[in-house]
Amino acid sequence: MLTEYFEANRLHEDARSILYRDFPEWYTWQKSQNNKYWRKRVRDTGGQIGRIVSAHPAEGERYYLRVLLNHVTGATSYEDLRTVNGEILPTFREAAERRGLIEGDNTLDESLTESTLYEMPSSLRWLFATILVFCEPSDVRGLWEKHLDAMSEDYRRSNPSKVAAEQLVLIDIRNMLQSMGKEIESFPLPDIQEEYDTSIGVTREIFEESTIELNVEDTYLSDSLNSDQRAAYDEIMSAIDRDEGGVFFVDGPGGTGKTFLYRALLAMVRGQKKIAIATATSSVAASIMPGGRTAHSRFKIPLGIDDGGCCSFTNRPDLPFGGKTVVFGGDFRQVLTVVRKGSRAQIINSSLRRSYLWDSMRHLKLVRNMRAHSDPWFAEYLLRIGDGKEVTNRDGEVRLPDEICVSRTGKDTDLDTLIDNTFPSLDANTSGPDYITSRAILSTRNDSVDRINLKMISRFQGDEMVYHSFDCAVDDPHNYYPPEFLNTLTPNGLPPHVLKLKINCPVILLRNIDPANGLCNGTRLVVRGFQRNVIDAEIVLGQHAGKRIFLPRIPLCPSDDEMFPFQFKRKQFPIRLSFAMTVNKAQGQTIPNVSIYLPEPVFSHGQLYVALSRSTARKNVKILAVPDAGNKKRNSNDSKKKSS
Repeated sequence: MLTEYFEANRLHEDARSILYRDFPEWYTWQKSQNNKYWRKRVRDTGGQIGRIVSAHPAEGERYYLRVLLNHVTGATSYEDLRTVNGEILPTFREAAERRGLIEGDNTLDESLTESTLYEMPSSLRWLFATILVFCEPSDVRGLWEKHLDAMSEDYRRSNPSKVAAEQLVLIDIRNMLQSMGKEIESFPLPDIQEEYDTSIGVTREIFEESTIELNVEDTYLSDSLNSDQRAAYDEIMSAIDRDEGGVFFVDGPGGTGKTFLYRALLAMVRGQKKIAIATATSSVAASIMPGGRTAHSRFKIPLGIDDGGCCSFTNRPDLPFGGKTVVFGGDFRQVLTVVRKGSRAQIINSSLRRSYLWDSMRHLKLVRNMRAHSDPWFAEYLLRIGDGKEVTNRDGEVRLPDEICVSRTGKDTDLDTLIDNTFPSLDANTSGPDYITSRAILSTRNDSVDRINLKMISRFQGDEMVYHSFDCAVDDPHNYYPPEFLNTLTPNGLPPHVLKLKINCPVILLRNIDPANGLCNGTRLVVRGFQRNVIDAEIVLGQHAGKRIFLPRIPLCPSDDEMFPFQFKRKQFPIRLSFAMTVNKAQGQTIPNVSIYLPEPVFSHGQLYVALSRSTARKNVKILAVPDAGNKKRNSNDSKKKSS
């Protein structure tokens, strides 16, 4: 049957786009005494299901032939299957590896070698640290010795001593590892000599916080505060200056300048040579504050409290947080904390408002919407949506303003119209990062987001690079779950099996790799280059904008261990396209031009409010809502009445 599949590809042009496993859907197997062949079906009979006989990796070439047949179309011979970029390779394994369908034995070494082509030693050191932390290398010392010269190139230019250059590289990598939550002593690398290390004798956390570079522009922010921000700023700074402590909560809808206030406070305190720790519950929110970290990484939450792990660190143990000044802040109108399988009551009980500290906090309100200051009506509309005060019908639905809704025809082209409204003149702006990152399409579910991103990458100019993931069921020694089944899975938070990229396309990071340096779950980047085993990307938003980094494939597992009856692992670049993203992923970001695609109603508290409040004005928002019959231009908003 396989050789006749090759023959069918040779004879029939329309067969060359069909995988071997899918061939029975379009062709029937004809068998007579003297002739066997595939014949094209005369009519569609409902979609027959084909499969390729299973093979275990231990079977060697038979297994790799199967891998190729599950991914390669149009082959006319075994030799054709082994041909990659015009080169005939000796084995199916080498062909599968060259196509990126299986993981090679020296993938990590190749990723470092490929990165040296860009001549960016600091980025190469960061890649090395990333590989140590996330990629499970088996020969750390071998990688170190082979790539030390490339990683130390910049230091060797200014320092003739080979030992000194090596020590500077080690210290740099040590700092990067600590930023990622690891210690260099955990890896078989040379020791750092004391005479080269200026941080010896200083507590690591104190050293990190006291060496945060102060942005000069932030020191002038206090002069630009509005009246609400000024009142909050003065009250908090008064508590700090008098060393009286206190717990504050800054309450403000999206766009009222909470982050602006935080940056002003951080700049003032750090300018006084005091330590100000900036944390947030999400990585995206942390990345937009100077020196920001997630609370979980900075304070090692959840805390392990036992008799041996507690000590007295303050002379005011009777005061909240030992008399330190602590500022909380947020917007309860937004998407709330995720409680796995939690009920409405459990979600509300997990919020800060249910803490015993809530009533003792001093509440500071920000009400002026600075993000939408040019459109007062839009600011008021957002507040009504967030507070659940917008008029609803009997089904709990709100009517979306006609001027922000895209006209519907009921055809598939409606989504194309939304895309055209969001990304006008795309071909003329593919190289401009400001154009790409100043707009996005938001939706509530990953399948809708994936659909839009696939449409967008096909429209985007440039040569396409396709990366396949390496998938396995870790606890499946008998190969009950074949690779082609695992390839179809895309759990929440994981990249797709087939990742299609083009130069200058926008992507979003899916893992907290190095939050202190802007690489966190939700960071938006632009692809600047790619090789077989590494992607060159640039951070395009936030305080780390312009920073170039190299991303390797890393092993990823779903956050929900009970999602499958086996332990699923996917090794892939930890990114997705970000022409479109989920509403939850966009929380905490300002996106000047927002389109919202709602093929079904929003399904949780705060989603519509978050989606609408990402933009700066009504004229920059477009919505395509697919209503139920008789509910034209309406969208379910039941969850908005569930605010706590």
